[in-house]
Amino acid sequence: MKLEKAGNVGAFVREVDLRRIDAGVVSELREAFAEFEVLFFRDQHLSEDEHIALAEAFGEININRFFQAVDGYPQIAEVRKEPDQQANIGGGWHTDHSYDQVPALGSMLYAREVPIVGGDTLFASMSAAYEGLSAGLKETLAGLRAVHSSRHVFGAAAQREMGTQGRIGNAEAATQDALHPLIIRHPLSGRPCLYVNPAFTVCIEGWTPEESSALLGYLYQWSARPEHTYRLQWQPGTLAFWDNRATWHWAVNDYQGERRLMHRITLEGEALAGL
Repeated sequence: MKLEKAGNVGAFVREVDLRRIDAGVVSELREAFAEFEVLFFRDQHLSEDEHIALAEAFGEININRFFQAVDGYPQIAEVRKEPDQQANIGGGWHTDHSYDQVPALGSMLYAREVPIVGGDTLFASMSAAYEGLSAGLKETLAGLRAVHSSRHVFGAAAQREMGTQGRIGNAEAATQDALHPLIIRHPLSGRPCLYVNPAFTVCIEGWTPEESSALLGYLYQWSARPEHTYRLQWQPGTLAFWDNRATWHWAVNDYQGERRLMHRITLEGEALAGL
């Protein structure tokens, strides 16, 4: 197994067949996951059962309550866009499941069909974003908490607006909110990370909407700077395993008229602690 750093966030893992990994390789991958925050694997040939077995080697699978599942495999969420559909899923900076009281550890997204051109995914490192902040702003953020919600993204009205009917469902489950520290101590690496995101963070606890918008808007702009990001170009058989506590991602919607089919498995995480 070889590791090759991928720009500003993540690493490509070479010379590994994810269908045949033992406890030693899993241990090495865990260490790399903690260090690089996203791992990319090319030229994999996973069946649905092998995808599930791979995920289970790293933790308990979260059964997604909003995404349509692959037929016969409730553990695998289908991230699909047909040629006649304009809206995509995940088309903006976000981190999965921050609206849960116990956010997900991460996700394994496997490419089954990709456009000839386009359909890339951007990743951003929230540990790098935090590290670059001034000492004064770090002090201001310490101890603050933010409210996260799924209502405005997965609720019934939001689905109609996005045009994602048939791909996202169970809107009645989009009622939960969660409160998390703005700065978390990452459970694996121990590094401090910004833990807010444009899709699911609603406001800062105890602040007015205007105050929250001003600070959060700056943090979003800062975190998305090129020096914190990497753009992955998918190929069939590519798998990305990202850490939801340490990264954002953005599925770029620039492939109108083509089909894109991805299979995603999300892993259960743990409660997040501040600094």
